[in-house]
Amino acid sequence: MQQTCKNCSTIFEITEIDQEFYQRMAVPTPSLCPKCRTQRRLAFRNDRSLYHTKSALSKKGIITMYNPTHGFTVYEQKEWYSDKWNPLDYGREFDFTRSFFEQFAELQKQVPRFNVFNLDTENCEYVNYAPHCKNCYLLFGSWFNEDCLYGQTLNECKNCVDNLFVDKSELCYENIDCNNNYDAKFCQNSNNVIDSYFCFDCQNVQNCIGCWNLRNKSYHVFNKPVSKEKFEEEQQKFASRKHTEDFKRQFTELISKQAIHRDFIGQNNQNVSGNLIFNCKNAKYCFSVYRSEDVAFCGRMMEQKDTYDFDGGGKGELLYENMSNDFSYNSISCTTSEHLNNSHYCDLCFNCQNCFGCVGLRYQKYCILNKQYSEKDYKELLAKIIEYMKQTKQWGEFFPVKFSPFAYNETIAQEYFPITEEEANRKGYKWLKEEEIANITQASQIPDSIDKVDNIILQQIFACEKCNKNFKLTQQELAFYKRQNLAIPHLCPNCRHKARMDMRTPRELWRRSCYKCNKDLETSYAPERPEKVYCEKCYLQEVY
Repeated sequence: MQQTCKNCSTIFEITEIDQEFYQRMAVPTPSLCPKCRTQRRLAFRNDRSLYHTKSALSKKGIITMYNPTHGFTVYEQKEWYSDKWNPLDYGREFDFTRSFFEQFAELQKQVPRFNVFNLDTENCEYVNYAPHCKNCYLLFGSWFNEDCLYGQTLNECKNCVDNLFVDKSELCYENIDCNNNYDAKFCQNSNNVIDSYFCFDCQNVQNCIGCWNLRNKSYHVFNKPVSKEKFEEEQQKFASRKHTEDFKRQFTELISKQAIHRDFIGQNNQNVSGNLIFNCKNAKYCFSVYRSEDVAFCGRMMEQKDTYDFDGGGKGELLYENMSNDFSYNSISCTTSEHLNNSHYCDLCFNCQNCFGCVGLRYQKYCILNKQYSEKDYKELLAKIIEYMKQTKQWGEFFPVKFSPFAYNETIAQEYFPITEEEANRKGYKWLKEEEIANITQASQIPDSIDKVDNIILQQIFACEKCNKNFKLTQQELAFYKRQNLAIPHLCPNCRHKARMDMRTPRELWRRSCYKCNKDLETSYAPERPEKVYCEKCYLQEVY
C-alpha cells in the first residue's frame, strides 16, 4: 500500500512485511515517510553541543549537553545515579483531557537529567555519549577508546584525532568509515591501512599516498609504484598545511573522476538495502548497521533484531521508533535508555520493565508518568491510555520535534537533515542563536609548517577560517601533530566534523545505472553526482 507523508507530502510504500511488523507491535502504519521519521528521532539527540553550568543538586560546576536557557533540571552524572533523590517523587496522574505528549514534556522539564552520558570514563570531562573511555576530549557517540580527540563514533581506538566512524584503529587522523588502520591519515572507506595518506577504498595497503581502489600494495603514489625514498620524500611534505590542502583538492578531484565507487558498502549480507551494512540479514533502508536481522529504516545500530526506525545503539529486539535505547525488548518510542522490557515512551530510564511515559526511572516496574501502580491497575490504566492515544492519533508516533530538550541545530538532525533558522521557526522547533565572536587571532596566522610551531600557540585563541568561532589547541592535540608531522588545522572542531560528514553520502537512496553494465541500482549516490558508480559484480571484477 502507499501512504502520503503528512509532513513533506512524499508518497511512500508500506509493504506487506512492514504491515506485519506494525501489527506485531500493535501500532498503526506510520504517518511520516522514512526520511521524516528519521529526522524527527535525530532531533532528540545532542552529541556535540556542551555548556558550562552548575549541578542543580550540589551546585558544583559541570559540563552539560543541556543549554541552561532551556529550563531543564540537570544533575552531575554520579549525583543523578545516586540515592540522593527519587524520581518517583515526580509522579502524577494521567489526564485524559490533555495530550499525552504535552503531559510528558512537562514531566521531562521537572525530573532531573544527568549532565552528560559518559559512564565508566577516566579524564573525559568533555565527552558525551562516550562511555568506557580514557583521556579523551570532544569525543562523541563512541565507546572503549583511549587518548582520542575530536571524533565521532569511534570504537576501540587509541591515539586518534579528527575521525568519523572508525573502528579498532590507532594513530589515525582524518579517517572516515575505516577499520583496523594504523598511522593512516586522510583515508576513507579503507581498511587495514598502515603509514599512508589520502587513500580511498584501499584494503591491506602500506606506505601509500593519494591512492584509490588498491589491494595488497605498498609504496605507491597516485596508484603507481615508487621507491621507499620517494615515498618518504612525499610524506615529509604533509608537515605543511598549504601542501596538505592543495593535495586534498587534487585528490578529491581525482577520486570523483577516476576512482570506482561501489554502489553499496558492506559485506556478508543477505537481502539488504542502504549503505555501510555489515553481517546483516533482511535489513531495509539501513545505514551504518552491523550484525542485525529483520530490521528497517535504522542507522548507527548493531546487534538488533526485529526492529524498525531505530537510531544510535543496539543489542535489542522488537523496538520501534527508538533513539539510543540499548539492551531492550519490546519498546516503542524510548530515548537514551538501557535494559527496558515492555516499556514505551520512556526517557532516561534504566533497568525498568512495564513502564509507560516515565522519565529518569531506575529499577522500577508498573509505573505511568513516574507514578507507581500495582500490576493489575497498571495494565488496566495502560489499556485505557493506549486507546485514548489511538483516538488522538499519538499512539505509535514518536515525540514531536517541538518537545525535544534541544534546539534543532544542536542535534544530529541538523547534521543529516540541515534546515535554516527560518524553517525551524516556521515548524515551531527551538533554534540556538549564534554567539557573538570576540576579536581574536585569525587562524591564518598559524605557522604553515608544524616545524615552526612551539608551545606558545597553546596560549592563543583562534578564529575559525570558515565560521569565525573561537577554538584553541590542547597540549595533547599539539603533541599528536608534532609526533605525526602534521600541519595545524585552521578550522574549529565543529567545522572539521562537518567537512568529514559532507564527504559521506547521505542517508538516502536513489535509482541510477551501473557505470559499466547499465544495471539498475539503488544507491546513496544521487544520479547527478559525477562519480563512476559500479554494481557489485562489475566492482569486484575491476578492483579485485
